[in-house]
Amino acid sequence: MPTTRDYYEILGVDKTVDAEEIKRAYRRLAMKYHPDRNPGDAEAETRFKEAAEAYEVLSDPQKRQRYDQFGHEGVRGGGAAAHDFSRMHVSDIFEMFQDIFGGSFGGRGGGRRGRGPARGYDLETEVSLTLKDVAQGCERDVEFTRMDVCEKCTGTGAKPGSLPETCRTCGGHGKVQQAGLGGMFRMVTTCPTCKGRGQTIKDHCDACRGSGRVGKKRTLSVRIPPGIHDGQAVRVPGEGEPPPPEVSPGGEGVRGDLHVVARVKEHEMFARDGDHLLLEMPISFTQAALGAEVDVPTLEGQTTLRLPRATQHASIFRISGEGLPNLRSGRKGDLIIACKVEIPKKLTSKQEKLLREFAETEDERVLPESKGFLRRVKELLGG
Repeated sequence: MPTTRDYYEILGVDKTVDAEEIKRAYRRLAMKYHPDRNPGDAEAETRFKEAAEAYEVLSDPQKRQRYDQFGHEGVRGGGAAAHDFSRMHVSDIFEMFQDIFGGSFGGRGGGRRGRGPARGYDLETEVSLTLKDVAQGCERDVEFTRMDVCEKCTGTGAKPGSLPETCRTCGGHGKVQQAGLGGMFRMVTTCPTCKGRGQTIKDHCDACRGSGRVGKKRTLSVRIPPGIHDGQAVRVPGEGEPPPPEVSPGGEGVRGDLHVVARVKEHEMFARDGDHLLLEMPISFTQAALGAEVDVPTLEGQTTLRLPRATQHASIFRISGEGLPNLRSGRKGDLIIACKVEIPKKLTSKQEKLLREFAETEDERVLPESKGFLRRVKELLGG
């Protein structure tokens, strides 16, 4: 069933991003939520399908234009409910499957993009931010674990002093042929014995247990730019994993990237709308009626707002430049204020007297003045 979520929100990108950023965002999600990496996880399967549907629309300039103008209804008739691989470029399909499975597909080199060097997996981590962090930008230390080349066996997976042996199943090729559809064609697949390495290991390295890779913790300081939105990511090139051992045992090639996803906490006072900040501010009924200069909180401190006479409940005011910076241009949005007229719950006798006199000038009917408790009891008892 087609999703009703916003496609840009699904991919975690802004509406102004280019096609290449959309492609990167989709591939990152496809790698993370692919069913083969999350067997039996229904939520991951749903996220994968949503990402595929969003990419199907936003990667096509015509469909994206219709979606931006009319929303989901503008593209439903175009088959956006299912990911249409037939309309993708062949190179995109190969790259996506290589990223997900880390091996060869259709005869392409394992872990390679086109004819370039072998490339490792991208990684993703999250960082928690406040609205003030978003307004100013900040440095954040992020800690994550990545699979690196085992130093003890230098990535071979074999016990030091021993050597891997040529795989007997595939003869060292890392691939085997299988017949399909009654022998009408033959399919080349990764060797199930050596997992594409072309070699088998008799004596495993005790540090990596024969995998050639070990998990290592790493801490980085990452610069978060001002104006970033929740769900957007900062890419740190070369901080992902090295190419997989079946492609490059020693890790030669290009490391993947690290994607640091921003998670912005809710603010106790302000709400965010794009680059604007929204604030509901209480004012007294006398300030609303007579006008006043009131102090308004901002992320940086406070500013002054002049209320005109007869300000009504829910009146909207705008203070230019007191919002958040735009991620691309740096130009700040506005602070938008909705006034909330509050009625005092307790009045002094003098305040009540003045209000009753005011009510008489308005010719408005109000409840009579409250009688004392003992006086009401005497009246009930007949004097």
